[in-house]
Amino acid sequence: LNDATKIKRKYPDRIPVIVEKHPGSQISDLDKHKFLVPNDITVAQFMWIIRRRLQLSAEKALFLFFDDFVPQSRQVCCSLFASSTFFHTSFFAWTMGQLYNERKSDDGFLYAHYSGENSFGSF
Repeated sequence: LNDATKIKRKYPDRIPVIVEKHPGSQISDLDKHKFLVPNDITVAQFMWIIRRRLQLSAEKALFLFFDDFVPQSRQVCCSLFASSTFFHTSFFAWTMGQLYNERKSDDGFLYAHYSGENSFGSF
């Protein structure tokens, strides 16, 4: 059994997520990269967790990418999930469980990359 399978068996109501900084991003580093998040928290709640751990100021924007999927862009969401039955709601209302079912890697982990920018210019 791989690590993700063992984690899912031990914690069936949690999602194993690995979060890494996007190459070239000037944003600070996270203090940890492995997260075990509840199935039922929303993507917006998870972004808030990451934002808090990064201690970002209000003028800095945070972007999360899941397998090169940028949830902030509705156009990208629509093109990737046009056939999805649950896309009728806002992506940020999706649960991490829904995202995991759509975007998990072959090894059973959900991979996220983060990047940021200053809302009033680049940093």
